[in-house]
Amino acid sequence: MRSPTRIPSPQPSYPHDGSPGVHYRNPYEELADLADPYDPDDPLGLGLTSDDDDDADLGGRRDKPTASGSGDDGEQWSPPNHRRSSRRRRGRFRAVPRTAKALIGVVVLALLLVLADRCAVMYAERKAEQELQKKLNLATAPNVTIHGFPFLTQVLGKDLQQVDIAVPDVAADRVSLAEVRAQVQDIRIVGDLPSSFRGATVGRMKGDVLLSFEDLSRELGASQVRFRALGPNSVRADGKLPVAGQQVSLHAQAHIRRQGDRGISTSVTDMRLDIPGIATYRPGPEPRSGLYLHKKAATQISEDSEKAQALLSIPSVAEKLGVPPTEAGQALNDERKLDEITGSPRFVPALLAVNLVQAANDHPQLARKLGIDPTVAAALARMKVPELTNKLELSFQLPEKAKGIRLANIGVSPEGIRADLTGAGLNFGKTR
Repeated sequence: MRSPTRIPSPQPSYPHDGSPGVHYRNPYEELADLADPYDPDDPLGLGLTSDDDDDADLGGRRDKPTASGSGDDGEQWSPPNHRRSSRRRRGRFRAVPRTAKALIGVVVLALLLVLADRCAVMYAERKAEQELQKKLNLATAPNVTIHGFPFLTQVLGKDLQQVDIAVPDVAADRVSLAEVRAQVQDIRIVGDLPSSFRGATVGRMKGDVLLSFEDLSRELGASQVRFRALGPNSVRADGKLPVAGQQVSLHAQAHIRRQGDRGISTSVTDMRLDIPGIATYRPGPEPRSGLYLHKKAATQISEDSEKAQALLSIPSVAEKLGVPPTEAGQALNDERKLDEITGSPRFVPALLAVNLVQAANDHPQLARKLGIDPTVAAALARMKVPELTNKLELSFQLPEKAKGIRLANIGVSPEGIRADLTGAGLNFGKTR
């Protein structure tokens, strides 16, 4: 810290001419005398040093250009040469070993070859899809995927390792196959891919077909009938069927089986047509065929005196119920006797076993009392099993052009009916 300096009192001075007198000095001069000498490197007097001094402390030296533009050593100053840095970069690339350069070139070439190979695969797949759609008369172009790498060497050898084919919507008799998938191996090409392809010989093939329930519901002409899986080899059909101006419920089971090596057929069983809440009609031969009341309807009849008397008034019906003619006659006029007959634990089961087809046809008034439309009952009685079975026929055959392909392992899945495809030594197109 700078110590304070005492300011001396003004001293008398004499003018230059020697005359006596008192003169005072300029106060600014006195202040200037108190200040430290001016340091151009520290004009503020804060004790700071310039960067040049720091460089000097570190033992370095900074050349300053002189007024003539040259440094202390006399070297002429010149602007920086930026071309020198680019030459250094090129020099660094020249420093890369030749082996690394060769490796980079090989990698780039390999990438170009892979790209060309994949482009050739995509082109060949598209041409194959077009040819298959044309030769098999398919409504939709298939999806072809060629496996194996590199593809170009397979083309030169005319031998493909594996090709996957997926064909949607293949017509098969009355219905269409929702999907056909095949995995083809060991394919020998006849002709040149892809320009002059004439045909192919397939060593092995495996795949599967799907007959979807959605297509069955749409294509069988029974748009109100829906199919679903019932078991590993069975299908359940449920829906509505118009009969004599009314809608009756249809229920049936279809059991799937293989028909030869190229087809699937069904056998329909347990078919019934329901008049909702009243009765069920079962077509077919006796004893199961006929019109039978539902348990709920039979119970209501046993509790309704008017309906019970209408049944007992017909001798053939009373006989089927196990009621003697004399007791049936008494029940028509005696409520106590009627309650005795209808309250018996045997009455409702006996009524459920009565076939009402003939009674409904011969006695329309009785049918109406029971809630059955006589016209509907007559129309149901005229329905034959073949007519109903035809509405639920699920059978199909593989297309004729798919020669050499066999069906195996037929089963039912939640999506529909599935079957495996097998084949060997198959020929497509011209093989000679």
